[in-house]
Amino acid sequence: MEFTPQLVALDIDGTLVDAFGVMPAEVRAAVRRAVDRGVTVVLSTGRSWLATQPIADHLELPDGWHVSANGAMVVTYPELEIRHETRFDPADVIRQVTQIAPHARIAVQDGLHWRVSQEFPPGELLGNVEVVPVEQLATEEVSRVIIRDPETTEEAFSEMVGKLGLQEVAYFVGWSAWLDIAPKGIDKAFGLEMVCKNLGIGRESVLAIGDGRNDIEMLEWAGRGVAMGDAPDEVKAAADAVTGGFEELGVVEELNLWFPVLETEGAA
Repeated sequence: MEFTPQLVALDIDGTLVDAFGVMPAEVRAAVRRAVDRGVTVVLSTGRSWLATQPIADHLELPDGWHVSANGAMVVTYPELEIRHETRFDPADVIRQVTQIAPHARIAVQDGLHWRVSQEFPPGELLGNVEVVPVEQLATEEVSRVIIRDPETTEEAFSEMVGKLGLQEVAYFVGWSAWLDIAPKGIDKAFGLEMVCKNLGIGRESVLAIGDGRNDIEMLEWAGRGVAMGDAPDEVKAAADAVTGGFEELGVVEELNLWFPVLETEGAA
């Protein structure tokens, strides 16, 4: 059966924006072409919702669904409504981290707010951030835990993650000594499945594009999963296709296959 995307799920960092949060004009134009042709565009990201919202605003996306916090939070926006938030008890994870890496910074996401054991580097957590004693981080269920140790090496941080022996939760090792921990079974595919059920769209009609290890489940789940050219090998292996890297405007290359620039648009 010929593939025709009805929904486009887009990762943000490394796919739509660079390490400095800058989105090339060509990327915005390509996403806008999909929107203007009536296709549902969903941001599907590890970012918190408050860090996702500026991207939705910049793209001028219509009222619709988005997946944040690696699937733990699903919202509709611009009239913001939290449609689903999966929570779990973080006590055991926090206990292990404080034993193995007592100097690491820990944050827990509580709705749109954060509680942290220490200040995070500026700009990394958006919204209300409250510094509390570490024992107060686990007083209630949360949607995710972040472990951050900007002073350590990536190798030492990865060794610490291995020692944690995480079994009952899902985790994603991000950039620069950053670990996202979410409820077991919660990932971007989980969030997108919820979106598709509400919209009456089958997964076989979903085009998903991403570049990170936290995109693997999404790329495997979608009708067409596409990895960016500079994604890790295991991400590429999970995808149906590999496009160009970020600098080569890989997301534009893929979107242009389905939403090409029309002659009338080129003339304009």
